[in-house]
Amino acid sequence: MNYQEEFRGKHLAWHETLEIHELTAAQSTSLLKLKETVGEISDSELKDLYIQSINSLSANITELLDFYPMTPREDNDNETIGFRNEKTPFQAGDLLGMYKASIKNYATALTETATPALRKILKKHLDHSIDFHAKVFHFMHKNKLYPAYNIHELLQNDVNMAKKALNKSYK
Repeated sequence: MNYQEEFRGKHLAWHETLEIHELTAAQSTSLLKLKETVGEISDSELKDLYIQSINSLSANITELLDFYPMTPREDNDNETIGFRNEKTPFQAGDLLGMYKASIKNYATALTETATPALRKILKKHLDHSIDFHAKVFHFMHKNKLYPAYNIHELLQNDVNMAKKALNKSYK
């Protein structure tokens, strides 16, 4: 379905734009990891599950990319922003995503904890995850791997990573 027809003359809200950025970035990273790993799997049933996941994520990313032309951003910059030919952006983004997920998991676990000693440990782990997430973010920002303050570059990086993930072949 061409969602652009439905949105002719309109654009997504900023909060929607940021949500599809998060979903596209996370799923593109996951898709690359699955495609790099599927060839190493010997169990046929597990391999089939990986392939189903690859197909599902590919469909999700393709559908999300349809909304990128409708994101609110300035289009006065014709510069093409691309990922370096190295794995550093992918690896750093994967680490950032891992700690983001860790923060969410610890926050959820804390709401389910009744034992004070366990709560203390979980809070300590949560604080560590928050601090480490900041370290990874600052590394990425300093090295121009995460243009958090430039929505145009941020969204273009999503498109580039998504296309890389969709185009990567696998066995």
